[in-house]
Amino acid sequence: MSDFSAPSSKQPEIEPTSAPALSDARPDDAAATEAPPELSPPLRAHSELSAAVAAFDEYMVRKGFSENTIKAFQNDLKFLSDYLGRDTRLYHITTQMLDEFLPWLAENRGMDFSAKTQARRITTMKVFFGWLHGVGVIATDPAEPIVQIQARTPLPTILRDSDVRTLLLKAQDISRDRQKPDARPYLLVSLLVQTGIKKAECARLLIDDIDIAQPQSPVLTVRYREERYRHKNRSLGLTPTIVPALQQYLAQYKPKDILFDCTPRNLEYVLEELGELAGIRYVQVGFETLRWTCAVRDFRNGMPEEQLRQKMGLSKISWRETSEKIHLLAGR
Repeated sequence: MSDFSAPSSKQPEIEPTSAPALSDARPDDAAATEAPPELSPPLRAHSELSAAVAAFDEYMVRKGFSENTIKAFQNDLKFLSDYLGRDTRLYHITTQMLDEFLPWLAENRGMDFSAKTQARRITTMKVFFGWLHGVGVIATDPAEPIVQIQARTPLPTILRDSDVRTLLLKAQDISRDRQKPDARPYLLVSLLVQTGIKKAECARLLIDDIDIAQPQSPVLTVRYREERYRHKNRSLGLTPTIVPALQQYLAQYKPKDILFDCTPRNLEYVLEELGELAGIRYVQVGFETLRWTCAVRDFRNGMPEEQLRQKMGLSKISWRETSEKIHLLAGR
């Protein structure tokens, strides 16, 4: 996803995919106070910038930063290393040097980028040097005085409650069609409206991830295999209506292991078509729309914010911007 437009006379910048709004890192994500892990050799103020960047890569993985965020930060730090010099000692880096980084990119590298990209590059410096300062490698944080640019992404569009009901009713009609019943749309949209899980999480659900042993209180379990994403593992309660929907779907599609045995894009098509059949025109019905809709409905219904954060599988850092948007959407 490119978030800038470079003039043809300049060398275009290749941007990594930006981290999704629901998982962006924040500068104080790096304000760790615990002792740094064992490093070989250990970082010191006289260590070279390249050694600190390598150690920071390990830190991001250990802390469970999203893949997109890691790629974006790595890209930014590569440019910063080109500017400062990879062999520059950490204690030589000053606030003035960092202040001149973005103008250097624009003038010497011929790069033109948006406010969003500029804000992220400042965030990268604040997270990186904030981490070095937080673990005691450097005595002062040279990035702390740099003014952060606020580049908020626009608020998403969510479904009205009446349209959620219409969507479910239309999916139910499709599942009961006498000519060609299809149980998948109703099961899919029911799961998303109730849980707000992401597309990737939905696409890898196993049949056994929905426990209907207690039909009056079925449970969906979201599982991550990677240790760094263990904080995203969670169990979500479902309404009893999911049980007959699941049973009909299993009888019709006969999946062997994965619940929705098709591509994530096919699931998007199912949601888009269902939205069109339901007459919803002001927004395209998809995973992101239903995720935000679920979150706002839960908030309006009184779900405590900490419980909602855990339900969405977000870190406390990622939750900050997300919660602000939920508050704004709920107030509309």
